[in-house]
Amino acid sequence: MRIATTGHALFAAAMIILGLIGLIRGDFGPIWDSVPKAWPARAALAYLCDFVCLVCGIGLFLQRAATIAARSLLLYLLLWLVLIKGRYIVRAPLVEGPYQSAGETAVFVAAAWVLYAWFAGEWDKQHAAFAVGDKGLRIARVIYGLALVAFGLSHYAYLELTAPLVPNWLPAHVFWAYFTGATYLAAGVAMIIGVFARLAAVLSAWQIGLMTVLVWVPILAAGHVSEQHWIETVVSCALTAGAWILAESYRGTPWLALNKR
Repeated sequence: MRIATTGHALFAAAMIILGLIGLIRGDFGPIWDSVPKAWPARAALAYLCDFVCLVCGIGLFLQRAATIAARSLLLYLLLWLVLIKGRYIVRAPLVEGPYQSAGETAVFVAAAWVLYAWFAGEWDKQHAAFAVGDKGLRIARVIYGLALVAFGLSHYAYLELTAPLVPNWLPAHVFWAYFTGATYLAAGVAMIIGVFARLAAVLSAWQIGLMTVLVWVPILAAGHVSEQHWIETVVSCALTAGAWILAESYRGTPWLALNKR
């Protein structure tokens, strides 16, 4: 099994925190609360999802449990992406919002897939060879690239929501909204086609992390914040952890390598 990395530890901690928040709230944790209120047994499903997230996060810290934790978390997140987030895309394929929401889950899927590719045991190598090793890493990186494209498009589709988030001490808020949207798009395409992919992964992780530090931390520090502000901050931190794993997956790859997804 691959030795744990900083990104691995941060992502595992993020899953634990998301699960705990959901259990404490008695509802779905941040980013999972897109299940319609009318769904039968919604409360039971919420507790189940929070519990899976919490247990898998803990399992990722344990050497003997890391393989099954990564596998279980990947399956859970994939099902959520396809059955829950995908449902909204099918219902409104020309609206960008569902793609942005699905992109957040896709970052977690990609991160979990990297961990699964790293931690895969002999059973996984025999029965799921397409999803582990270098093949699994390529799939994870493409999924992450698609998520970045969704993030970039949302900056343009929802400019009126993005520009006000730019810190007041920065001039030209609209410019920064457009610029960061463009960098997400460029990084996503780079990772999908494998051109300067390592550089794109690292820079995108920094961008997501800086969004947390420059946007959400000052909002919290100012006080008088809503529950939604706290949720957005937690989600942003979790996305940073996921992006960090993707950046770490390129260790040993030349920074300007071509055709290396």
